[in-house]
Amino acid sequence: MLRKLGSFIFETLQVIIFAVSIFLFIYLLVLQPHKIKGQSMFPNFEDGEFLLTDKVSYRFGEAMRGDVVVFQAPGTEQDFIKRIIGLPGDIVMVKDGNVFINNKQLHESYLSDDVKTHPSRFSAEGASATVPSGSFFVLGDNRGNSLDSRSFGFINKNAISGKAWFVYWPPNIAGPVESPLYSL
Repeated sequence: MLRKLGSFIFETLQVIIFAVSIFLFIYLLVLQPHKIKGQSMFPNFEDGEFLLTDKVSYRFGEAMRGDVVVFQAPGTEQDFIKRIIGLPGDIVMVKDGNVFINNKQLHESYLSDDVKTHPSRFSAEGASATVPSGSFFVLGDNRGNSLDSRSFGFINKNAISGKAWFVYWPPNIAGPVESPLYSL
């Protein structure tokens, strides 16, 4: 009887250790949950939604325009969630309420037609800036209520912790995070 109890406890501990190991592997190296805080990505992501961030994609591939990424904001310990707009080598300009990439207006299908992009500290009206190698220009979808590259400049690729992959809460909107296609 005592031997069976000892065997049961040992097997149970093995299962728990195995499960915790798998969880830690996935959490530290593959996927990580994030909570949307604030309105900077509204209406595409709302305050309080939860999503999974893919931490592997950018180890094997390049970031693309339109990817929604989680990164450590410059000068803070805080994670931000924004959309990549400018890639390394792109010339970015904010003018007349629109975003231009390499002198062509960026048409953003995920935004309503009345959304205007206004300049800020880093991006003066009509002034162009070239995205440095290893960096990105990011914007929130709620352009009137977003602290983004217009305010703090380019973000370094190393600051990105992952790509938004799947919204899992609330369940009624659960699904993959799509990256839009642009015609530039």
